[in-house]
Amino acid sequence: MTLNVETLRTWLEEGKQVTVLDVRPTSERAEWAIPGSIHIDAYDALKARDPHALAHLALPENIPVVTVCAAGNTSLIAASLLQAQGIQAFSLEGGMKAWSLAWNVAEVPITGDSVRVLQVRRTGKGCLSYIIGAKDEAFVIDASLDPQVYLDLASQHGWQVTSVFDTHIHADHLSRSRQLAERSGAILFLPDQQRVSFPFTAIRDGDTLTTPTLALTALHTPGHTPESACYLLNNHLLFTGDTLFPGSIGRPDLEADEQQTQARASALYHSLRKLLTLPTDTLVLPGHSSAPVPFDGIPIAATLAEIDERVEILHSSREAFLQQIMTRIPATPPNHHQIVDLNEMGLLPESGVTDLEAGANRCAIS
Repeated sequence: MTLNVETLRTWLEEGKQVTVLDVRPTSERAEWAIPGSIHIDAYDALKARDPHALAHLALPENIPVVTVCAAGNTSLIAASLLQAQGIQAFSLEGGMKAWSLAWNVAEVPITGDSVRVLQVRRTGKGCLSYIIGAKDEAFVIDASLDPQVYLDLASQHGWQVTSVFDTHIHADHLSRSRQLAERSGAILFLPDQQRVSFPFTAIRDGDTLTTPTLALTALHTPGHTPESACYLLNNHLLFTGDTLFPGSIGRPDLEADEQQTQARASALYHSLRKLLTLPTDTLVLPGHSSAPVPFDGIPIAATLAEIDERVEILHSSREAFLQQIMTRIPATPPNHHQIVDLNEMGLLPESGVTDLEAGANRCAIS
């Protein structure tokens, strides 16, 4: 009667016909949902054990239904009602909290290059990480999933993970980069800073890591955090972390008071100006998405030219930029203080990860 996240993730990745029925209150669905799911606000009726809660719901015939709620309890009631109607129904184990770890992959198209780039998308959370593969080795940027996910994907392509990078100290999800580096034997690179309490190799503005086919250059872009960096691959692909997104920019206020936020917003202004000096056809690959990532195989990306046209705040004066930033800061991510503390220590909790990371991504100012 229940279905685990990995099975549903695989069904969606393989294109299996399945109806995902979200029974949460409308207010909860507005923040995050499973791509392609349908919704009925039946939560109160289901909690009240109303046998007619789903009676008027029209569902496709002969297609399995997976019911979803916040934690997997109310969806059990929904699945039971559907089964009583003769419908093959399952409840998603752990609900949307467990779904936060679901992921899919899209390959970034690169013309005339021996390099391949995989965008690994935590669809249940909006985190985007990357595997850069060439010949027999791979780099990983901003690992946010179990290290085994990256190791398996690399192995499937004949790559050995040799270098692992973070763009900054994350506040909305637990970094798995330290654990990935330890398990793979890779070198862990972090932007130069004094925040973390574990060993790493510092990478500074202008530093370039080269192999026979790869050249990855660090660009110090403070603003979202003081240490934030972007990574430019072969002078064409720009991994921007939470500094710049296809339709927005990073927020400068997390773990900062008002004065620090203003200073970081000023630094962000100059960092964005720095990025906009790159060629306009540079492809930006961000560290997060503010919406659930569909299982469509289409990478979340945009050229600098497209972003320059789309994001109006990039054309503001410094004073107007600062004023707009300070009035458009969104709600903070849940549990960000605890997440930052763990990321600075390089630790993962033994339990409660899904509770700690629950909620939508909130790293952008649109």
